[in-house]
Amino acid sequence: MARGPGTPSSRSSAWTPPGHTAYQAFMNNKPLLRTEIPGYSCYHGKVRDVYDLGDHLLVVVTDRISAFDWVMPSGIPEKGRILTAMTRFWLDWLGVPNHLISDNLADFPEPFRTEVFDGRSMLVHKTKVVPMECVARGYLAGSGWKEYRRSKTICDVPLPSGLRESERLPDAIFTPATKAEQGEHDENISFERMANSVGLELATTLRDRTLDIYRRASAFALERGVIIADTKLEWGMLPTGEILLIDEVLTPDSSRFWPAEGYHPGSAPPSFDKQFLRDWLETTGWDKQSPPPELPAEVIERTAEKYREAMARLGK
Repeated sequence: MARGPGTPSSRSSAWTPPGHTAYQAFMNNKPLLRTEIPGYSCYHGKVRDVYDLGDHLLVVVTDRISAFDWVMPSGIPEKGRILTAMTRFWLDWLGVPNHLISDNLADFPEPFRTEVFDGRSMLVHKTKVVPMECVARGYLAGSGWKEYRRSKTICDVPLPSGLRESERLPDAIFTPATKAEQGEHDENISFERMANSVGLELATTLRDRTLDIYRRASAFALERGVIIADTKLEWGMLPTGEILLIDEVLTPDSSRFWPAEGYHPGSAPPSFDKQFLRDWLETTGWDKQSPPPELPAEVIERTAEKYREAMARLGK
């Protein structure tokens, strides 16, 4: 059964990757860039390897990292386990119906019961994915800031004049986007366009659930010194019509995390994600049309530090 409100968990207060005893030895491990299990159909995404098990999927979070719609040739050690641990925590803490069945190796098919998959894999329900990125924004940043400067709106949501970059919005807003194919950009769209695509009832439900999750999670994070400026959620439907939260949840790959100390609007704050990597890539002369350069050891380590810090702060 999918987990839902009130589902008990013995690990909901811990960030340590389930079953992973070498959590502290991040940089001692070689990054896992790809998995292959003979006899199993696998989709290799930007970060995840997804194995089709029939009614279920096995989602493996590798240490791959992407930027500017390219997967980098170098990985970030233990990134996959950090993302999995954070998602696992939030799925328990939020208490909303979701796709998780188990993250216990003993529940996986035999070929997946190895240390390679430990702490970075989840057995999940297969769903019909809603073809929309459900984005909640509480602060003016990224593509939202660019659109606001042009039109004083984000996805047709009107906003007050005079807001500065990174400023907190009067209230969180829902700004959906189309799900682009790999290598292409998501497109921000209006709620009305989303409703025309998936139906008004479903669009309204997803908007309300997404905003509820964002508001609760951002309040939790702020108590721990972290601002969640925005986040992207994905949803799927079972054959019964039940709507489940799927994919990663409130990680540095799907959210914009800022340190609360020193925050002030008017500029882009430092972030606990791959922004350090993006900034470095901008200095290399890479044209973003050809394969990206190898990452220096310093860039790999600094990026890993950002992911570790996000996890440590939210785990206080």
